[in-house]
Amino acid sequence: MRATFYGVRGSCPCSSDAYRRYGGNTSSVLVSVEGEPPLLLDLGTGARELGSVLGRAARDAGVPLEANALLTHLHYDHILGLPFFLPLQDPGSRLDVYGPSQDTGRLSDVLAAAVKPPFFPIQMGEFRGDLRFHELDARSGPEVVELGPVTVRARAIPHKGHTLGFRVEADGRAIVYLPDHQAPADRRSVDEGVLELCEGADLLVHDAQFTDDEFVAMPDWGHSTVAYALHVAGSAGVRRLVLFHHDPSHTDRQLDRMVAHARRLAGAARVAEVSAAAERATIDLGRA
Repeated sequence: MRATFYGVRGSCPCSSDAYRRYGGNTSSVLVSVEGEPPLLLDLGTGARELGSVLGRAARDAGVPLEANALLTHLHYDHILGLPFFLPLQDPGSRLDVYGPSQDTGRLSDVLAAAVKPPFFPIQMGEFRGDLRFHELDARSGPEVVELGPVTVRARAIPHKGHTLGFRVEADGRAIVYLPDHQAPADRRSVDEGVLELCEGADLLVHDAQFTDDEFVAMPDWGHSTVAYALHVAGSAGVRRLVLFHHDPSHTDRQLDRMVAHARRLAGAARVAEVSAAAERATIDLGRA
């Protein structure tokens, strides 16, 4: 099982030489399991390039793309890549999207309301590919989705609005994806559902949008600090931590400093490896 990053930012995309090494697209990660359809984690602006890569591979193989996507929530930085996902322009392609149920209507209807004029020139119903939606709740307990040999576990986690975290298991390995996670005021306690998802994972991709000083100024904006991400990883016995959902104000140099700071923290001794997500970087977990 492999994870490849196509979008690593939070809140909004950004572009300049100051963001060249880590990248400026918003959340989108590809999980690859040999012989299985691609699994996309979120559909931020990184999904545009990811769709181009997957579309080329499908055309080279002479078959339409079939893929699955897991949406954590519906904030713009996690869905803006959906209408730019090129395989949906190919007849015969299919994308199954699993996402959080909505209090205001069906998941498909809520997303369709964001992809139509005057916000976008066409409607989702005009896509040539097949787009299917599956609602998950997971607020009262875990929900499990079996995608062939790939098992997905979802839990509602603390953030603004109904937000899911995911644990993806295949080949005897486990990747946990928590791109938006509201740290508690004490930055010590950890939500029961979060611990359940993270326990013993091989790789944790976790919200690390804020420095400690930024969190003090924005304690209820729905995000975590580098130190809290490390605390979650250490508390759950995670082997590798990838800092994710980088703030659009954080340049490459600042992210370098944040990673260095994380590795100096006392809790780092409990985690084998700490790094920051960068576009096009791949982490290969192999097989157990």
